[in-house]
Amino acid sequence: MKKVTVIGGGTGTFVVLSGLRDYPLKLSVIVSMMDSGGSTGKLRDQLGVLPPGDIRQCLVALSSAPKLWRELFLYRFEKGDLAGHNFGNILLAALEKNTGNYTEVIDWASKVLGTVGRVIPVTLKKSHLCVKFDTGEVLKTEGRIDNNRNGKRRIVKAFLEPRVSANEMALEAIRESDFIIFGPGDIYTSLIPNLVVQGVKPALQKSKAKIIYIANLMTKKGQTTNFKASDHLREVEKYLVRRVDYVVLNNKKIPPRILKMYQEFEEKEVEDDLPRDANIIRRSLISEVQYISPKYDSIKRSILRHDSKKLAKVLVEIIKG
Repeated sequence: MKKVTVIGGGTGTFVVLSGLRDYPLKLSVIVSMMDSGGSTGKLRDQLGVLPPGDIRQCLVALSSAPKLWRELFLYRFEKGDLAGHNFGNILLAALEKNTGNYTEVIDWASKVLGTVGRVIPVTLKKSHLCVKFDTGEVLKTEGRIDNNRNGKRRIVKAFLEPRVSANEMALEAIRESDFIIFGPGDIYTSLIPNLVVQGVKPALQKSKAKIIYIANLMTKKGQTTNFKASDHLREVEKYLVRRVDYVVLNNKKIPPRILKMYQEFEEKEVEDDLPRDANIIRRSLISEVQYISPKYDSIKRSILRHDSKKLAKVLVEIIKG
């Protein structure tokens, strides 16, 4: 059975895991621990806990539990003092407060959700993501970076404050993997935070695993304004300090009505400017279901997403060779 590790965080990772969990693979996911927005950010600030949001999404994506449990972990309160908070986030925060050991937190949550595969925090230390722009300005915390809408300045460096070491379980997963998957997801707030944790980059450089990068569908103002596919790939490889072995891109035309919605935020379809190559795989990967963000969710979320089943099918083709 092939050992496959997904590295990321956020919705893109949820989509990848939701599709891959149905295949006979030995799955692990290494999850970013730098989230500081929305419900996660409030719990982090007020309770001093590690950010639970991305961990929760990965646990649910790999869950084999009854539908009610999965829905509970995703449930977001609409009113009252808990408005905007996610039930799963609160439960993980409570488990951390009671156990004091985040490995136990994940073990208990995994039992409840019947998780298939391993969910591994990239680090067990508290840290914040920071970025430096070509103007010399520095912006700190993932939440502020994610909400940055200034598309005139370009990110030139991402780093952590304070610097933290990697979870040994994450390094072990990288060493043992046959394939490692990055993306889709916001490059600077979902993918790169994992790569700037001390120990991750050297482990990836030494790893014999093949690396698959899934290209984003749309640009993001303030992070990847006007980025083409080659720009995304270049940034990923810059922090990996090694070449990606396979790139997976969508080649289905995005409906004009969807593109028009993104125009409001000055975001557009990622242009495919990569060469015609056997290791650059183009398929129809868009989900037909348009995501509608709940009105009580404080975070602006993408309305266009990859189809988890279509994406998983392509990934498994690559893994099987």
